[in-house]
Amino acid sequence: MARKKFQWWHAVVIFVVVNLLSGLPAGMSGDQAFYNSFKLPSVAPPDWLFPPMWLFLNITSLMALYRVANAPACRSRAVFLSAEGIGWFLFSIFATLYFWLHSPILAAIDTVIYAAVTVVSFATSMKIDRTAATLIAPRLVWLALASYVSVYGALYNVDPFFQRVFPL
Repeated sequence: MARKKFQWWHAVVIFVVVNLLSGLPAGMSGDQAFYNSFKLPSVAPPDWLFPPMWLFLNITSLMALYRVANAPACRSRAVFLSAEGIGWFLFSIFATLYFWLHSPILAAIDTVIYAAVTVVSFATSMKIDRTAATLIAPRLVWLALASYVSVYGALYNVDPFFQRVFPL
């Protein structure tokens, strides 16, 4: 039986579902006041940059997914598809962790794991389709910056979620 091709509309479904899941807990724009109230490193992006940057990264990631999903089956392809599935899950829960639960610690953990998963996606896509790897590269760079900013934020700010859960 022939494998069904990954179609463009599969990417649209992923985009819509994941972004709806991501936006439901805190609203589509998140809680900008929460982000802006933190002590952040000087390289922290302004709050207005996140929506257009993630739109760009989602589109390029889905373009890479389309290319690799339609490549011939191999171990690297299976690893890439698994990593991307984990990455989309981590993306979808970030807003819940950060904006709804108000936990910079949980958000930093999510971001660092997502960055590690993106390294796997990038490395495996290099073996399959260099154009796909090029499409993953901006996400890798962004998540490297985001990991630094989120870990800094978790270390130098009070975590309201953990204060509520484990009051001293």
